Amino acid sequence: MDKKRIAIFASGSGSNAIKLIEHFDQSPNIDAVLLLTNNENAGVLAKTEEFIDQVVINNEGANDGSFLVDLMHEERIDYIVLAGYLRKIPSELIKSYPKHIINIHPALLPKYGGKGMYGMNVHKAVKENKELESGITIHLVDEVYDNGEILAQHKVKLSSDDSIDDIQKKVLAVEHEKFSKVVEKYILEA
Repeated sequence: MDKKRIAIFASGSGSNAIKLIEHFDQSPNIDAVLLLTNNENAGVLAKTEEFIDQVVINNEGANDGSFLVDLMHEERIDYIVLAGYLRKIPSELIKSYPKHIINIHPALLPKYGGKGMYGMNVHKAVKENKELESGITIHLVDEVYDNGEILAQHKVKLSSDDSIDDIQKKVLAVEHEKFSKVVEKYILEA
């Protein structure tokens, strides 16, 4: 069997992207071959430059579905994994990769999803609503923010004393532990 080729899309520091690259470096079945970012100052670039080919695009490129489809096809990408990518995926790319774009969200969808619900915004909302649990949702991407088929959810217990930073750290620990494994299982069972 040929190895499946994945592209990782990230916009920020890239801790989940790094975990994916490390995980799939050991995989006999899946290769992380491309990192795409829409942020030329993203921390993920310096942290991964030795390990993976990188493409930096601007927000215009991020909105250009046919450009992204062509790029993914040129690189022979089988799956796209969003690891803190803060742009909406154009419908042309979704149509070209049906059920082949996977996202991680730092909350238990459908709670705390949708436009503007990313990163610390999510954890702040969880804290303001005095939630006693949060977690992660790994899901397929469709045309609506945070709406696609859920592949896995993992919960974390919160206490009323947890700060927004505490919530973020608890959720991130679960992201790092579970994301790569769920992505791998989904691709291998497809």
